Amino acid sequence: MTLTRHQIRERAFQMLFALNANADADQDALYQRVLTDDPDQIVPVPEYLKTLVTGVLAHQSELDAQISQYLSTGWQLQRIAKTDLVIMRIAFFEIEHVSDVPNRVAVNEALELAKNFSDDRSRRFINGVLAHTLDDDDTSDAQA
Repeated sequence: MTLTRHQIRERAFQMLFALNANADADQDALYQRVLTDDPDQIVPVPEYLKTLVTGVLAHQSELDAQISQYLSTGWQLQRIAKTDLVIMRIAFFEIEHVSDVPNRVAVNEALELAKNFSDDRSRRFINGVLAHTLDDDDTSDAQA
């Protein structure tokens, strides 16, 4: 079973959302749970899935700080729906730490995740926060 990067991001979202609710959960069991419906089957975990999950977990406070700097006045991380926060953490991780994923792709993929796991209002909110990263990117490109 070969997964596309989009499918891997969906599995990463599911893993990170579950770990957000229960940080002590067995990660190996969770990987198998998001990768196969057959509890008796053990499937190999795609390397990019491990990269996203371990990377987001390892850099979570840094990612949260980056997200916070783009929030409107009066907004705090605690007010953001957990689904939206996990989606943005994945996007910010890809933008900052995965060199072969263009920023626009990371943003578009985050919006696709929001379409699947959240609602239209959340999608607009995520787009608004992530659009700032593209604006910053365009500014640094213009200065280069």
